[in-house]
Amino acid sequence: MRTYRHLFRAPEFTPLFTAVSLFVAASTVSGIALASLVYSATRSPLLSALSMFGGSFAQVVGAVALLSAADRLPPRAAMTGLALTAGAGTAVLAVPELPIQGTFVILFGLGLAGSVGGGVRYGLLAEILPKEAYVLGRSALNMSVGIMQIAGFAVGGALVTALSPRGTLLVAAALDLLGALVALIGLRTRAARSAGNSGRGPVRETWRVNTVLWSSAPRRYVYLALWVPNGLIVGCEAVFVPYSPRHAGLLLAVAAFGMLAGDVTVGRIVPPGWRARLATPLRLLLAAPYLVFALRPALWVAVAAVVLASVGYSASLVLMERLVELVPDDVQGQALGLHTAGMLTLQGVGAALAGALAQHTSAATAMTVMALASVVVSLALTPGLRVRGAGPVTPVGTAP
Repeated sequence: MRTYRHLFRAPEFTPLFTAVSLFVAASTVSGIALASLVYSATRSPLLSALSMFGGSFAQVVGAVALLSAADRLPPRAAMTGLALTAGAGTAVLAVPELPIQGTFVILFGLGLAGSVGGGVRYGLLAEILPKEAYVLGRSALNMSVGIMQIAGFAVGGALVTALSPRGTLLVAAALDLLGALVALIGLRTRAARSAGNSGRGPVRETWRVNTVLWSSAPRRYVYLALWVPNGLIVGCEAVFVPYSPRHAGLLLAVAAFGMLAGDVTVGRIVPPGWRARLATPLRLLLAAPYLVFALRPALWVAVAAVVLASVGYSASLVLMERLVELVPDDVQGQALGLHTAGMLTLQGVGAALAGALAQHTSAATAMTVMALASVVVSLALTPGLRVRGAGPVTPVGTAP
């Protein structure tokens, strides 16, 4: 498979693509609505940032306790159930007079359930497509993320004005429920990738496989490169609302556009032999343009910087291709789920750090500091990413 057209001819790719697109649209619309609601109620940059990305902290718990479910649950049932859970939780967030503490409890619960989602979706993608088409498939799914975020932030901002933040949350809940229906109807029933071991519960099995995955230095460097620079820059995006309440939706939308452009370029245009060489330059591109915020730039300069920086998110495609090479099929769902859980956790950490910095300094200062930290981390990780080879992963069904 060499083109996107070939991808959509593959059985089940279209319903998977559609279900993922609806999930991203729902989370994007609900994110800007909730951030606006919380910032309006508290005037706190920290709480606003945490309301948009704070649910990611639950990914830590999921990563150490639940990730084995990504390989041990039937994919269609898991995707349908997770979408229904997201829709129900988002609808509860729209309840009037819901206390701030209750909001964050619900966000934690949704993040905990969602910690399995990345492994389920991307493990299923690896089953639907041959390995050589995985990067192209991830590129297409990342394109859907970019398109849905562009539309979601733009439409979400308009809906917040037209319907109120709570009305917008109900729209997001409806999108989640539609995604559940698409997964139920469009995906075929298939067995779980791994039945696990009798007598070994999900927590123990999750710990075991995570330990083996983390035991290889090449895999550790790939995971850290996927998690940390990305999370720090998401921290920059998390303070767009306090930086410019009027133009936050625009900045978030152009960030999604830049990510889309980068994914199309790396996934479809850049020859496979060149991709590995771009990992470090793209990670540096992800951070460097944000340094201009130290100068409090005009809006058009800020927009250009955000678009250019967001092209750097395509470094994740290069690194995920490497990760797929380093893990066997029977733990691929958990390995990819660990990537997603770690990425979202670090995004939550980045949002919290940026929000705290903005609380005590300014949003512009927070973005500058986070960008500098991302540059330093990317440079520090580069030597380790040059190491080739990895020890074998113990198959899930064998004794540790």
